[in-house]
Amino acid sequence: MNINITFPDKSVKEYPLNISPLEIAESISSGLVRQVITAKINDKLVDLNNKIMEDASIELYKFDSKEGQEIYWHSTAHLLAQAVKELFPDIKVAIGPAIENGFYYDFDKEIPFTDDDLVKIEEKMKELSKQNLEYERKEISREDAIKIFSEIKEDYKVELLEEIPEGETISLYSQENFTDLCRGPHLPHTGKIKAIKLLKTSGAYWRGDEKNKMLQRIYGISFPSNKELKKYLHDLEEAKKRDHRKIGKELDLYSISDDIGAGLVLWHPNGGMMRSIIEDFWKEQHFKNGYQIVYSPHIGKSELWETSGHLEFFTENMYQPIAVDEQEYYLKPMNCPFHIKIYNSQKRSYRELPLRWAEMGTVYRYEKSGALHGLMRVRGFTQDDAHIICTPQQLDEEIEKVLIFSLEMLKAFGFKDFQIKLSTMPEKAVGKKEDWDKATESLRKALEKYEIKYRLDEGAGAFYGPKIDIDIKDALNRAWQCSTIQFDFNLPTRFNMTYIGADNNPHPPFMIHRALLGSIERFFGTLIEYHAGNFPLWLCPIQVKVIPISEHYEEYAEKVNNQLKENGIRSEVDHKNEKIGYKIREAEIQKIPYMFIVGEKEKDSQTVSVRRHLKGDLGSFKLDEIISKIQEEISEKI
Repeated sequence: MNINITFPDKSVKEYPLNISPLEIAESISSGLVRQVITAKINDKLVDLNNKIMEDASIELYKFDSKEGQEIYWHSTAHLLAQAVKELFPDIKVAIGPAIENGFYYDFDKEIPFTDDDLVKIEEKMKELSKQNLEYERKEISREDAIKIFSEIKEDYKVELLEEIPEGETISLYSQENFTDLCRGPHLPHTGKIKAIKLLKTSGAYWRGDEKNKMLQRIYGISFPSNKELKKYLHDLEEAKKRDHRKIGKELDLYSISDDIGAGLVLWHPNGGMMRSIIEDFWKEQHFKNGYQIVYSPHIGKSELWETSGHLEFFTENMYQPIAVDEQEYYLKPMNCPFHIKIYNSQKRSYRELPLRWAEMGTVYRYEKSGALHGLMRVRGFTQDDAHIICTPQQLDEEIEKVLIFSLEMLKAFGFKDFQIKLSTMPEKAVGKKEDWDKATESLRKALEKYEIKYRLDEGAGAFYGPKIDIDIKDALNRAWQCSTIQFDFNLPTRFNMTYIGADNNPHPPFMIHRALLGSIERFFGTLIEYHAGNFPLWLCPIQVKVIPISEHYEEYAEKVNNQLKENGIRSEVDHKNEKIGYKIREAEIQKIPYMFIVGEKEKDSQTVSVRRHLKGDLGSFKLDEIISKIQEEISEKI
């Protein structure tokens, strides 16, 4: 008996009943067999040896896919756990998922792993991978699974199993003498794991809860070839050099103090200057694009957050209430309800729309301490929020405008390569289907009108509306989340937003949340890492350092400095009693774009000797000439 298999290109081929995805790959090419990781049968990911019992659609995934990488790295996590158990038999295993870049596994070990331990574990993993151990799937009852893991004293697995409803079928995966609780799928055998590197260890609370026991976590990465691993490790070293926490300290941009609180940022003068420049540019561009600026308080009464639904769905991310005059107030986690209250403060006519309201609004969200990361994940941050409130007839034009505005803003900061995603209606959603369809179509049409390449993410929209996400990609091909254009069918309904239409009747408006830079803190961290601290000239807190060769030329240096400032260029004189070589090296370390060296020759000729960061000596210039050149560079934002 034969079955029909439908491929992604809609072609159909006939195969014998009980054929596996691996056998289908063999029928296509031997090269595909070497590369294939997993298969999707009728929209479900399965092991490559899974038997196909009926007509089905199939999609085969290699390592270069998101699905392939996740299964490859999760399979390597199982290999890690097997190696640890062989070397340290008394250790208990917890969980070991694939993550964005690689995998980790948590172990109950009283003494942390050492660097020597990692070397031994990595060698054991390589040894086991060469044995081509098969990942064998077995389905058993919940009760039998509990019995198995209880007998081998794997308490964490038992705890997980006890939370699964009775009667559920459980899947286990084994390679040789190691068995793990897992949904799968996995690689067919360990031999597919060619290149492995264990990266680091850290402490991690069981289930991320500080009340639970501290476990020992091992992070790792793996690839199908040593070439890919070598490139990844090279990029990892480059990423360390670009780490915004390291550069932020070196350039004296910001700090986070334990005395003030984790996740709360102190902006130093250099960082404060850059933030001021960013915010001034942001405000100027918003005025040009027809926005009005609004401001809202940092706290609001509990009734506001009850109406918005935050107290019902977002409480775990909110700070505890503040009691004032027998009322409860909350630090705001979002700006949206305040903007809606401004809208609802009076009746609105269709003639007033669209309204475009923007705010640099500081919000506060509780993040677990383990999730905090420099500027990228903080507890107090400023969002460049805006809300566009419009009629259905204005929708397409408004989406086009905000999409182009978003890309132009990001390009002004030197970003060039974008990764764009359109997320559509999930299974559970609020609002009318026809509104979702209209909103999604507006987003799609705007992207296609301007021939913007995007990826469709079906069903991945928020429950309250479809959205476009714009991520930037850096020199290391990392994606950084920035702009979001998000419809909301939830809050307008909750707050009963309406406008009076041409028919004299009330109608619900469309409301679009929009953040161009996102969180200013995270955007600043992204900016640091993207440029590795070598910022575009217009953003630099100090654009020119005037360096006198000795104290005899400080008067001329001050004259040069004053002329620079009069022409709107941020500059300062280096008055330190150090040799000229030292001063130049220090300016290079501080990544100051221009250095003007002045001595006897420059004073006599009323010139400056110019050096450019990372480029070296540019020669001698008349002051007016180099000032014009710098002003042009600033105005062009290069």
